[in-house]
Amino acid sequence: MNIDLHSRKIRPLRNTFDHVAKYIGHDKTATRYEEATYGAQPSANFHYRPTWAPEYEIFDAKRSKVVLADWYCLKDPRQFYYSTWTNTRARQQEAMEANFQFVENRGLLSMMDSEAVDLALNVLLPLRHVAWGANMNNASICAYGYGTAFTAPAMFHAMDNLGIAQYVTRLGLVMGEPADLETAKEAWLNAPEWQGLRQLVEDSFVIADPFELFVAQNLCFDGLLYPLIYGQFVNKTLAQKGASSVALMTSFMTDWLDETSRWIDSVIKRASTESAENKQLIQQWTQDWSARALLALKPLSEKAFGTDSATVLAQVKAGFEQRAQKIGMTV
Repeated sequence: MNIDLHSRKIRPLRNTFDHVAKYIGHDKTATRYEEATYGAQPSANFHYRPTWAPEYEIFDAKRSKVVLADWYCLKDPRQFYYSTWTNTRARQQEAMEANFQFVENRGLLSMMDSEAVDLALNVLLPLRHVAWGANMNNASICAYGYGTAFTAPAMFHAMDNLGIAQYVTRLGLVMGEPADLETAKEAWLNAPEWQGLRQLVEDSFVIADPFELFVAQNLCFDGLLYPLIYGQFVNKTLAQKGASSVALMTSFMTDWLDETSRWIDSVIKRASTESAENKQLIQQWTQDWSARALLALKPLSEKAFGTDSATVLAQVKAGFEQRAQKIGMTV
């Protein structure tokens, strides 16, 4: 008995879904990112308007003063959808676990000067409340923004900030005691050097425009705070005091800033080039919120850097101005 095997090439009737093909064409095979993003925003057949804001639909592009012909133009250069995001963060989590184990197993914290430990705890632990605020704000961007290309990465960003808050908490438990977390909470609520930043975070909770909130939180707040704390304070000041192990336990934050800045800058650059009105609006938001952020960070900078505070803060400001200039903003 002979069996003849023949290969047959089966051509699919279509390359992707119609709502995706609308954006990329029927002749092109869609990537997983495109299938998870394009056309996913609900846009019709809503049963009711939100009772708390009846002037809008449940999902409504008019919630923002930024006007775009197509909100799917705000593509994520990382091409993150749920699977790629979780796989990336899982690998980073494994690296962070290895870092914490390295520090603990080799007793690196016992080699640190007690003054450096106290300074690290006093500066870093209250920042878990700042990260929680960023989590809330990006969840709000996801809830009230428009277009999956814009809102889905915002939700990933929200969960990233929750993870950062947990890393800071874990750092506090490794370097100190549970009571240190309560001390940090009390400082966040009452210490004078934290009240400007706390007011900034709480004021951001009532920003109604999701794109303004995106600019305020993700560009201005994080764009100044992270270089100041994790770039200058952790990687330089603490390292000079013999506390370089703190950099190992916060390495995710510096890597995360570099990665997410690509997405944030891409969104702002694309939205601002849509029209002169958009650019003027986004630039005004950038100027206003970055100025407030610098003012709020000044007391914290003085606590972290002492007499070098003005110099360090000026360096961070100059770096932010260069970043803004690259995306067409003048600060």
